[in-house]
Amino acid sequence: MHRVGIRQEIIERVTRRRGRVHLFDWLDASETAFLVIDMQNTFVQPGSPAEVPMAREIVPAINRLAAGLREAGGLVIWVTHANTHDRHGSDWDGFFEVFVAAEVRKRTIESLAPGGEGQKLWPALEPNADDLFVFKNRYSALIPGSSQLERILRSHGVRNLLIGGTKTNVCCESTARDAMMLDFNVVMVSDACAALSDDEHRATLETMIQQFGDVLTVGEVLSLLSPRAAARGQAITGR
Repeated sequence: MHRVGIRQEIIERVTRRRGRVHLFDWLDASETAFLVIDMQNTFVQPGSPAEVPMAREIVPAINRLAAGLREAGGLVIWVTHANTHDRHGSDWDGFFEVFVAAEVRKRTIESLAPGGEGQKLWPALEPNADDLFVFKNRYSALIPGSSQLERILRSHGVRNLLIGGTKTNVCCESTARDAMMLDFNVVMVSDACAALSDDEHRATLETMIQQFGDVLTVGEVLSLLSPRAAARGQAITGR
């Protein structure tokens, strides 16, 4: 996983602004979902057209948080990316025709075809029968038309979103930003996210903690889901 953290100057800036670094004293697991974004073969498998090598290293952290949240009574949602394509083009030509070089475009489109091998979760991940699965067709899973994720979250009474997966600075960040704009409480799980470089990963973490949510490790999240944290949080809020 990435061995970088938020710089001290950013921590000091955040503390001056709001009087504390982290936002939450506890997280009610019954109102919390872990969004695992794009941990599918297209992005995780060696040699795949959009490979993020670091994504393979965060698998144990994702499995640990997913198991802990399930045990506490929360929801795990696996969000994967798919784009349709036919002889007229794809449902996202603005991406494929502009941002993907011709020599890799065909492989990328094939890998992201609904129902294909590229859609399958990386085999080392450990989904559960009670988990939910959502497809998106844009970076953010929460912009209109991208997926049914917001409706699913509202119907399950979810208020808190834990964000993990890949890439930290693309689909994870895009979804996290939109989540905050839609009034969800957002936590970017730093050791459960992967980017193509340490610099890109850290840039997103620093943006998130300043403007869009909190940044915590898996261990820190699990501590906020614990009965002790719940008792402390209920005493503070009176809930």
